[in-house]
Amino acid sequence: MKPNPTTIATASFRTGHPSSLLPALPKDSEILVIRLRSMGDLVLETPAIAALKTWRPDLQISILVEPRFSSVLEGNPAITEIISSGGLGATSLLLRRRKFPIVFNQHGGPRSAILTGASGSRCRVGWKGYQYSFLYNVHVPDAEVFYGRKSVHTIEHRISQFYWVGLPRGPLPATQMFPQPDALHSVAQKLAAKGLSTGRPYAVLQPGARLAGMRWPVSKFAEMARWLQTQYGIASVVNCGAGDEPISDELHEKMSDCAIILDPCGIRDLVALISGARLFLGNDSGPAHIASALERPTVVLFSLTDPEQWGPLHSASRAISTGAKFDHPRGDKAVLINQPLPMSSISVDEVRDACAQLLVK
Repeated sequence: MKPNPTTIATASFRTGHPSSLLPALPKDSEILVIRLRSMGDLVLETPAIAALKTWRPDLQISILVEPRFSSVLEGNPAITEIISSGGLGATSLLLRRRKFPIVFNQHGGPRSAILTGASGSRCRVGWKGYQYSFLYNVHVPDAEVFYGRKSVHTIEHRISQFYWVGLPRGPLPATQMFPQPDALHSVAQKLAAKGLSTGRPYAVLQPGARLAGMRWPVSKFAEMARWLQTQYGIASVVNCGAGDEPISDELHEKMSDCAIILDPCGIRDLVALISGARLFLGNDSGPAHIASALERPTVVLFSLTDPEQWGPLHSASRAISTGAKFDHPRGDKAVLINQPLPMSSISVDEVRDACAQLLVK
């Protein structure tokens, strides 16, 4: 008779040794990881998933995600199934019917906590002290306890849940994304329609960000576009996202003569676009994480967010910061305590130097 994964996981949990939970799961067991959003957060989820699948290739890993972000994980061979999160009641019922032996809440908010509890899993893993933590019965210590330091990269924080329940510790895998053939074809057609011929090198520029204080001036992006063209013969393609309306007019005013400004595109086309770039230059944002995952030379600018927590780990990348200081009350949070200089203080020369270091390789 095939062992019951729920029974084994429960027995292991009752021994008081969480580190035995994953090793005790029978072959081909299903597990659920909840990470509902957003673009960059899901990219940073991929190392933990890769580490788990590499260690136990037999495990069937399902990811619960909001439909609008599911394409971030498209084509990932470590993922068995992407489950779309819908209404709270319907999703709760779906998860309960699946009877996952172990559920990891990698999101941490109230909705994900409720879904974790509603799953009915005997082993519900979450971080100690988070919202609705009474819904978990496996509480993972926060970064300061787990790693002995308060400041950790987001990837380190995420993977700590899996380490706590038995994944052997090791080097962090790289983030991963997988451009899809139809999206690559679609992007090639869009670029050709804008006059960028196939094979011509281009850079992707990301002047947008979710907060005004995180945006490097558009005029400086325009300077960079002209420099890339003059110095390297590299065209610039500006990704103008759906949330970039506040700077849309300025982008067209200051960059129409030196860059291709694309209409907002979906995640699949954005991944395809960045995958072909000779360079990515942008503010801390989801597209910056995509560029790093695609192993593109990447320069990311930081102000209100902490590069120690969110910076790209790919070797062909550079993080440039205003020098802001942060406190870390818990592993997934960085609180700004001192920002002596605004985002505009980052000089064009500083950014040029970083780009030049990557373009000579």
